[in-house]
Amino acid sequence: QVQLVESGGGLVQAGGSLRLSCEASGGTFSHALLGWFRQGPGKEREFVAAIRSSGVNTYYADSVRGRFIISRDNAKNTVYLQMNSLKPEDTAVYCCAAARMDSSGRYVYFKSSYAYWGQGTQVTVSS
Repeated sequence: QVQLVESGGGLVQAGGSLRLSCEASGGTFSHALLGWFRQGPGKEREFVAAIRSSGVNTYYADSVRGRFIISRDNAKNTVYLQMNSLKPEDTAVYCCAAARMDSSGRYVYFKSSYAYWGQGTQVTVSS
């Protein structure tokens, strides 16, 4: 059974940093697209970042580009999200997601491209 477990969320002041981790078990994801999504209070779940299997190609939402960095360690079946210069509007539950295969282009932004999801970790940014 595939499981994705996030960690690293918490409460941080505006301008601070957090590093989220997501470890996958029950399968090998070195060949797959991995991503992060978030859902703020009263909002729809939205794309944050994605990374292709090689780790070379990354994609970001405009709202986080230049502040967040996605990376992966295929040997550990883990994907990371380094979040810097955090803003109150970044407050949300952050979920990692894994596709069944690698992908590119516009497909990386779609929730439907991902087959497996974690439960999420809360990130709260105070002003």
